[in-house]
Amino acid sequence: MGFKSLISIISLSVFAVQAANFRRVACPDGVHTATNAACCKFFALRDDLQANLFDNQCGEDSHEALRLTFHDAIAFSPALKKQGKPAGGGADGSMLIFPNVEPNFSANNGISDSVDSLTPFLAAHPTISPGDLIQFAGAVGISNCPGAPRLQFMAGRPNATAPAPDGLIPEPNDTITQILARMADGGGFSPDEVVALLSSHSIARADHVDPTLNAAPFDSTPFDFDTQIFVEVLLRGVGFPGKGGNVGEAQSPLPKTDDEDVGEIRLLSDHTFARDSRTACTWQGFVNQQAKMASAFRAAMAKLAVIGQDTSKMIDCSEAVPIPVPSKGKPATFPATKTNADIEQACASAPFPHLATDPGPVESLIP
Repeated sequence: MGFKSLISIISLSVFAVQAANFRRVACPDGVHTATNAACCKFFALRDDLQANLFDNQCGEDSHEALRLTFHDAIAFSPALKKQGKPAGGGADGSMLIFPNVEPNFSANNGISDSVDSLTPFLAAHPTISPGDLIQFAGAVGISNCPGAPRLQFMAGRPNATAPAPDGLIPEPNDTITQILARMADGGGFSPDEVVALLSSHSIARADHVDPTLNAAPFDSTPFDFDTQIFVEVLLRGVGFPGKGGNVGEAQSPLPKTDDEDVGEIRLLSDHTFARDSRTACTWQGFVNQQAKMASAFRAAMAKLAVIGQDTSKMIDCSEAVPIPVPSKGKPATFPATKTNADIEQACASAPFPHLATDPGPVESLIP
């Protein structure tokens, strides 16, 4: 056989393998195609969630769905399993299967809102497991937030057989050492990966940390997945616990407006992560680094979403996740009246990035 003929045969073989890998199947809806027929049902779920829960917006339901992905998944402990104690099932949907148990844990305060919001979708899509529903809803919800990455979604989580035990979900008043230990045990997360997961706070708001504040945002841009939170948490704050603040709260120096009951709030844990020697430089390293933050968050979320699962039995259905809304492209800035002098520098190995200061009074920045 000639050399050219051999090359031709090899080329055709490679082409055939590539074609097989990219072959798609038609979904029963007559609209979509998928790399695996098992992914077809998630297109219908995606459209249902967007139309009847999220309204294609980065609103409160999107925020709550993302929070639920974390609380359902991290309640898992190999350390307890080795001791023969209940260890939780990880990302198994136990929050939805046992709605009268886990939502009552103190760390899950307020989580019943998202549990109640998602429960009707179980009946509407009975072939989708609760664990898959939770993680897929989180991926769909965050896709509505400008700047967010397109999260990976693996399908095939079996139903939880028992609720997770209490005490496995980190709380804002825990020490950083406690949180890092819990995250390492629950999902094998490094300190850098924990900080990456905290990027989710860029679109988060709190109802229960401070009862005097309703839907208080953690930064001044709670409807954009951006790096602004990594700036504002490093601003010198006031009202820390013991000085008028609540347990788990370190009030932001950006106050609430006179005519609204909503002011920016800072979690004590976020405050400490931004200043602890184990995490301070990673925290500062995300300032004004949108692509870096989004990439790190996507990788950490891919790890979180399959805690406790056998991924060899799962199917990658990421194609059903919507393409996220593009970033608005606005760089991180100091809030009005704030400058580098207001930053509490904690990273010893790098100076804080140079940022512009927004014009106008501080109050104009608070949603």
